[in-house]
Amino acid sequence: MMPEWMNQFVIPAAYFVAALVLILGLRAMSSPVTARRGIVLAGLGMALAVLVSFVHPEVMGNYLLMIIAIAVSGVLALVSARRVPMTDMPQMIALYNGMGGGSAAAIAAVELLRIQGGHDAGLLLAVIAGSGALIGAVAFSGSLIAFAKLQGWMKRNWRFPGQQWVNLLLFAATLVSGFMVVAGIHTDGLSAGTLMLAFFTLALVFGVLMTLPIGGADMPVVISLYNALTGLAVGLEGYVLDIPAMMIAGVVVGAAGTMLTQLMAKAMNRPLSNVLFAGFGTGDDGAAAAGGDGSMTAIEAVDGAILMAYAETVIIVPGYGMAVAQAQHKIWELTQILRKRGVRVKFAIHPVAGRMPGHMNVLLAEAGVPYDLIEDMEDINDSFSQADVALVIGANDVVNPAARDDTASPIYGMPILNVDQAKNVIVIKRGRGTGFAGIENALFVADNTKMLFGDAQKMAQELIAGVKTL
Repeated sequence: MMPEWMNQFVIPAAYFVAALVLILGLRAMSSPVTARRGIVLAGLGMALAVLVSFVHPEVMGNYLLMIIAIAVSGVLALVSARRVPMTDMPQMIALYNGMGGGSAAAIAAVELLRIQGGHDAGLLLAVIAGSGALIGAVAFSGSLIAFAKLQGWMKRNWRFPGQQWVNLLLFAATLVSGFMVVAGIHTDGLSAGTLMLAFFTLALVFGVLMTLPIGGADMPVVISLYNALTGLAVGLEGYVLDIPAMMIAGVVVGAAGTMLTQLMAKAMNRPLSNVLFAGFGTGDDGAAAAGGDGSMTAIEAVDGAILMAYAETVIIVPGYGMAVAQAQHKIWELTQILRKRGVRVKFAIHPVAGRMPGHMNVLLAEAGVPYDLIEDMEDINDSFSQADVALVIGANDVVNPAARDDTASPIYGMPILNVDQAKNVIVIKRGRGTGFAGIENALFVADNTKMLFGDAQKMAQELIAGVKTL
């Protein structure tokens, strides 16, 4: 038994310090320059919170289970983090988001069982625990579906007639069962345990059905949304457990995730409701019909190398194709060669490029690209009209001028990189198909665009060889 003064002062103070360190870590993550330090700080805050939990009066006596859980999860995380390539980082983020939501739901389940067992928690705590259970369960199952889609284990979308009505009825049934659990309402034929099982099952199924119809183009927004939901669920359960570190961390993550989700939706010029319910990017919305007239003009790597080698300004636009081909190192090598020739080179990043927020920034940082060469869309868009060459590597929808010019396009109004305004455009693309959203790209048939077909890493190597011969 710990002294009372430790329970009242030392443990709460340690949790507060852990939360403060976590906040400082998150703050440092806002800049690529300090992101590594931020990750270390956040890890230290989490480690402190875990250590304090060993002396918390509510968990004393459960050391063996805690050590087993930490050991198993730690080994799994260490092995997976080392083995997962950068191209699969979006899947890993989605999976870890889900684990956070599932953990919050599991905590809520324990607290609800205590309430059902006669623990006098009060109605407010019961409602908060139930809310955390619902949000955490939805985030858990929804994130797993997002992971399966990004991993290629599942079709990008799955829709059926009346799906939104089914989801609405399912959500209503989840709320009713949750209310009955929280209020302790059950009958002789429906025990408290059965009712709670029904509640969690309905919440998990709702998370699955809510995510199934969402198209691949919306995955960055969905991942960010589930991150916010996980944070909110953790914050709610922190309040139930009276652990300040969980409350503060959950609220901060939930707020940051919410802001990021709104920014991502804004970057696509679509409200969040449209992302969740409209089915854009599902391939069944007529999007493929929206595009430019004409045919693509191919170019050989040697000709592309000549254009870039004798240019004054080159802007490189990375996309998911660069990630798939793991071409970021070759692209940086090409950039270094061009800069030695006196060519000004910049990288242009769209907010929703790739499969998760910041995906392209992470890949370029891994390759060693200096941060001052990387610019966001709003900072570099006006520079495309002065660029001699814009090199697009596997990007599609974020450079589609239909978003600016074609009112019939599903992406009309979405802010894009003004690649088409460059004097010359070279697009490295594996084939002639549409992008992840299933929309034809008018840029690919423009007069100033040449298509360099092939694997991005191989094409980058050929461009490097071509520039070196000049």
